[in-house]
Amino acid sequence: MTGNDVPIVGSLYVYAPNKGAPIFFTIAFAISAIFHSWQCHRYKAWKLIWLQPACAALFTLGYALREYGAYNFMYSRTDKAPLALFILSQICIYLGPPLLELANYHILGRVFHYVPYAAPFNPGRVTAFFGGLMAIVEGLSASGVSLTANAKAKESTKKMGHKLILVALALQVCVIFVFAYLSVVFHRRCIKARVPAQSKAVKSTLMTLYISMVLIFIRCVFRLVEMATSSTSVDITSMERLMQLSPILRNEAYLYAFEASLMLINSFLWNVRHPGPYLPEDPHIYLAQDGTEVEGEGDGSEHRPLLLNMANTLMFGLLYRGDKDKMLSQPQELHETPHSNANNGFGVGNVGRAT
Repeated sequence: MTGNDVPIVGSLYVYAPNKGAPIFFTIAFAISAIFHSWQCHRYKAWKLIWLQPACAALFTLGYALREYGAYNFMYSRTDKAPLALFILSQICIYLGPPLLELANYHILGRVFHYVPYAAPFNPGRVTAFFGGLMAIVEGLSASGVSLTANAKAKESTKKMGHKLILVALALQVCVIFVFAYLSVVFHRRCIKARVPAQSKAVKSTLMTLYISMVLIFIRCVFRLVEMATSSTSVDITSMERLMQLSPILRNEAYLYAFEASLMLINSFLWNVRHPGPYLPEDPHIYLAQDGTEVEGEGDGSEHRPLLLNMANTLMFGLLYRGDKDKMLSQPQELHETPHSNANNGFGVGNVGRAT
């Protein structure tokens, strides 16, 4: 990896990309993707965590294309392949983190489903609520990257792309804070409830979510600083203009330290602390306050319109839960069976599933 930040005139990357680092990250993300796929099959957790192998595969493609760019980084008016593959590589690398963030929101929703009486937000609406916000982030990011990465684009077009990326990153950070607030409120209620707080499905998964979101947050801050301190347009034909760029843009070491490495750690984190053995495959199975897994319907508020649920959450849901325990008043308890995925380790006697 190059240690200096002297740019190269005509390089799509501003510098001469390192040839070894993309190989390492391509192989590492590929291993993680394969491991994720095996785990999803092993624990029947495709619906729960399919975004993790998908994102690992996306990063694999992104850094594989970057390896191609390490040998074909000079802009050419006649050969369009280097520019097209450079743009595609940038899009793959940029779109991965927001999708990983969405994966975390989906897992949080499943944890809310598992302990619905402690959830500060309607469990059935978590993925839809955060998914809608992340769809906006993804759209802004993809549009912004495609505009700024195009060396042939006009300066006004690059400025627009720069602004789109800034807005996407700022929105992503705001959503992370909302996630953190909801998670902490939920965690405190689980601790107060005592029995669910001892479940690995809650305790272990929440801790993994916290670590993962910290990694994603650091990456977002890095990208915000990068965009805030860089020029809205990059003239790769002028050494004077290139030298005026932020050192973050002129040295790829920052990319591998605060983007590639953090996302790789995040991917392997979910390999090591996979929630599949703890969370039930069926989202309709939840944990009763006596430590019994019960199969039944969740909160009746899930049938209300989405906007009404959001308004209810913002106005009352985060502060007062009302009679949330009513959802557990009519479980069908016929017999108890052990958890099919793994031992939950509730520590409150035999934990079973009511069917």
